[in-house]
Amino acid sequence: MESALSIPSGFYIGDLKINFYGIISALSYLLGVLITIKNSKRRGFKTEDILTLACYVIPLCIIGARIYYVVFSLDKYTNFWDVFKIWEGGLAFYGGLIGGALGVVAYCLIHKKNFLALADIIVPSLICAQALGRWGNFFNQEAYGYAVTDPAWQWFPFAVYIDGNGWHLATFFYESLWNFVSFCVLMLMLYRVNFKQNGFVAFSYLVLYGIGRAIIEGLRTDSLYLGSFRVSQILSIVFIAIGVMGLFALTLKSKKSTKKDVTEKIIEILKKDL
Repeated sequence: MESALSIPSGFYIGDLKINFYGIISALSYLLGVLITIKNSKRRGFKTEDILTLACYVIPLCIIGARIYYVVFSLDKYTNFWDVFKIWEGGLAFYGGLIGGALGVVAYCLIHKKNFLALADIIVPSLICAQALGRWGNFFNQEAYGYAVTDPAWQWFPFAVYIDGNGWHLATFFYESLWNFVSFCVLMLMLYRVNFKQNGFVAFSYLVLYGIGRAIIEGLRTDSLYLGSFRVSQILSIVFIAIGVMGLFALTLKSKKSTKKDVTEKIIEILKKDL
């Protein structure tokens, strides 16, 4: 079955090619900053705090994404200087997440801020930016899954046509959709349910994103491997475990705090009666 439309990867201004992937990546960073600014008051931060934070996070995010990809794709880089050619592609989200997290840690240490409080307002914007960013894979014709040979299933968004390679599972779209739904859940937690305990939203992000990525990564054909294991799938499972343990610890802490408050109130009442 032939493609009805060839997907362009970008456009030219003179001899300069502008890739849609780069445009979408830039927009996703901007969207992430704007949503974080909107959420900042939920944990007592100011706009200038978030703008300063972005100066730490964005560069380390890009560096981390590149290092992660290169480390698990060393066979592609016979020339050392090719490692620095990020415009030719080769960025991995989990590396960006690790680099960005280090940026947040550095910011918190230098500016004396609470890491979990800051993480709570970052993660909704992060997963929304991820939802948008996955569409860069659409224009690059990457991050797709196994071949779809049955013509009855050769339609978007179930499958995507890859020029010269036929129809494949549209795993980039699956993850984009999952991330958007997760964004709505995290925003609901932050605003409607209003989890005031620092870290609850952040740990929920690890669980939500980890579940989606672990499943979808198993359908992809371009995973980075460590031996016979998909690296991102392993990390997803690790993140789920960290998220669950974090939520469990916060729940125990909350219960102890509630019991303490009730006990103190009872003591106050008894003192008044006496």
